Amino acid sequence: VQLQASGGGLAQAGGSLRLSCASSQNIFGFAYMGWYRQAPGKPRELVAAVIRSGRTRYDDSVQGRFTISRDSNKNTLDLEMNSLKPEDTAVYYCNALREALNYWGQGTQVTVSS
Repeated sequence: VQLQASGGGLAQAGGSLRLSCASSQNIFGFAYMGWYRQAPGKPRELVAAVIRSGRTRYDDSVQGRFTISRDSNKNTLDLEMNSLKPEDTAVYYCNALREALNYWGQGTQVTVSS
């Protein structure tokens, strides 16, 4: 399984970015998919996740601002990020779980300026 993240970049506070994670396998075949982020000097943390049924969960810090979704046409896991804050600055990683195997994409940098 290969996961390819894209869409990171520089945004101003209050702005928006959309991340996409392209999968080499059918995204609906994964039991779980998620977006994580890691800021310098901090551990990697869960941002948002979706399970096979479509149920989602969000970290409290992004609830109401970020939306995770799966695009069946593009076979991607997307993360719509609105009302960005400087503290959202981090490297963002997509993750997928299938049959007890955990897969990670390469990170994509998101930088939010104040």
